[in-house]
Order: sequence, then C-alpha cells, then structure tokens
Amino acid sequence: MPGSALVKAAQEVAEVAAAHAAAGEAGRRLAPEVAEAIVGAGFARHFVPARWGGAEGNVTDSLLATAAVAEGDASAAWVASIAASLGRMACFLPEEGQRAIWGEGPDTFVACALVPGGEARAVDGGWRISGLWPYLSGVHFSQWALVCCPVPVSGGGREVRFLLVPRSAYAIEDTWFPVGMRATGSDSLRLADVFVPYAYSFARAGLLAGRSDGPLPAASAVPLKAVSALSFAGPVLGAAKGALREFAAAVAAKRGAGAPGHRVSGTSEAAAELALARTAGEIDAAELLLRRAAAVADAGAVDERSLARTCLDHALAVDMLAGAVNRLSPLAGTRSQSDGAPFQRFWRDVNTAAGHTVLQFEPAARTFAGLALDAAAVAP
Repeated sequence: MPGSALVKAAQEVAEVAAAHAAAGEAGRRLAPEVAEAIVGAGFARHFVPARWGGAEGNVTDSLLATAAVAEGDASAAWVASIAASLGRMACFLPEEGQRAIWGEGPDTFVACALVPGGEARAVDGGWRISGLWPYLSGVHFSQWALVCCPVPVSGGGREVRFLLVPRSAYAIEDTWFPVGMRATGSDSLRLADVFVPYAYSFARAGLLAGRSDGPLPAASAVPLKAVSALSFAGPVLGAAKGALREFAAAVAAKRGAGAPGHRVSGTSEAAAELALARTAGEIDAAELLLRRAAAVADAGAVDERSLARTCLDHALAVDMLAGAVNRLSPLAGTRSQSDGAPFQRFWRDVNTAAGHTVLQFEPAARTFAGLALDAAAVAP
C-alpha cells in the first residue's frame, strides 16, 4: 500500500467517521467533526495543483484512502472522495476561477452537480443562471459549487459548461431520503438568477476528454471515464471490507456461544465459513481490478482500448463487491440486521452505491466486448 500522507491520515478519519456514523444516518448528513476530519486529512487538497499549495496527488492514493475511510463509514468516504475529485475537476477552470477557490489555501471544499440542468441567459461578461440541481454530496459543508448547465454561446446554439458559484449564491433544499448512503447529505442546490462570469466556467467537453487550454496536473489530463468511477468504487470497496469484518465478528460470537457445528441463521457453520472465505477472496480480486484501473489513470496514456478495459474493471469490481456482500447478508444473523448494527449499514451502503450510473456493468461490458470482437474480426 502506498505510504502517502493521505492514505495514512485516512485511518484516523475512518475512526472518527465510525464513531459518528449513527448520528450521520439520523441527520442524513455527516457530523461536522467528520467533515472537519476529511478536510484536515488532506482530501480536498489531494488533486489541487502544487502552485496553489495542493498535493497534486495521484489516483491510486485517492482510491486507497477513500476505501480506508469507508471501512469506518461509506458515507464519509463518499464525501471524502467527492472532496478530492472536485479538486481534480476545478483544475479545468481558467486562472481567475482557480484563484477564487484556492487563492487563500488549497483546502476548499467544492460540491458538484454532474447532471446538466437549469436555465441560462447570456449577459455582458457571462450568464445569469437559475434552476435546481439534485444529488450534491457533501453540499452542506461546501464553500463553492460547480453546476452543469447548457448555456448560450456566441454564434448561436448552446454549450454544456460547468459553472462555479460561491456558497452565498445558492440555497440547499432538503431532498435526500435514500435507503443507503444516508449521511452523504446529497441534497439539492438551487440558484435564482445568479451571475456567473466567463472566467468561472469551463466546457464539459474538455473535462470528458481530459484537455484544457491551460496547464493540467497529470491526474486531470486523462479522460473523465478513466477516473470518475473510481471516485465511487473506492467507498464500495471499503464498505465491503467493513461488512466482512462485521460478519466475521458475528459468526465468531455465535461460534463461541455453542458447540462445534452450531447453526448460524438457519444454516450450518460450514456455510458461514465458506461464505466468509469466498467473500474475502472476491474483495481482494475486486481491489486488484481497481488498483489496476487506478494505475492506468496514473500512467496517463489512455487510449480507446485501455479506457474500455478500465471501465470494465470499475464495473466488474463493484458488481463483485455487491454480490459478495449480498452473499453474507442471509448468514449474518438477526443481530447484524438490527437497526444500528454496522453490518446492515454497510450492506445498505454497498447496494445503494453500486446503483450509481457510472458503475453499471452492462454498458461497460458491451463497450469492451464490442472492441474485442472488432479486433478479432480483423485479426489475421
């Protein structure tokens, strides 16, 4: 495991997050102590350029650090990952926009609405923006936000751009009522006729391609698909490890309470042992896939074939992790399913997170298979 400061600090964040997990679930957002620990550990500055005082870190360390936090609480890891990845995305802003965020330090928390929405009208020097954007994880602790919006451009037509707005410009609406990942606080952001200057925006097309008119750190200069899913897969990986840990503790407790062959949740002790072993192996296999994908992004040379392989790694790893945790659930025992038990929280979080659109197996598999079949068709 890399020995970066972020990965080491993530262990302490995991402990703080686990201690406040129940309160976070009840309040549907992280406890302030957890948000402070995330920023203090260096997640917000991880991808920020060194010229602004950031760590200009790599993708592998971000993956492993968020997975470590998720062993305490997946919601905290999700927000930590967002805090890091937004530092990577904000590098696409022009100099003036970057200075607005990082001019006084690199630890600024930026929230983001990835899905295009809202309405924009052109005015002198920029646009005036209105609308509602859902699912901004960690928005309650944000100092700035990037919202995705189709805007009118010179020459006619519209271009989808990310627009930077300060905390004073947006209201937060209470709309987050999920089954899992409850403490991410992924509520909605509303803008009402807010002015955004040109220098506080960048084209979505540049982010998707990993290209900008200005200089980019290595972690930003790759196609978005090479890294975006890792932001969400890391928390799933750590949560699966947390679920396995809690399952093992529950089985061990039952085993100690009875004679050998004591039955666990209506099945044999042997079944629980086999499930534990297979799940441990599948979690390790999934981690290897995600590490490989992160290494490809860190290497920077991402072509069409390697991108398809990387996206398959993301999706297959998360599919394996969800299946592994779901295997444990029927064998974990009634106490593990009780409200407030860590196992059932990890189980809900894994399944909720695995439903994210960028982690779906079928589109990744079909893209990969299509390229593989095309290559086979032209092979001598």
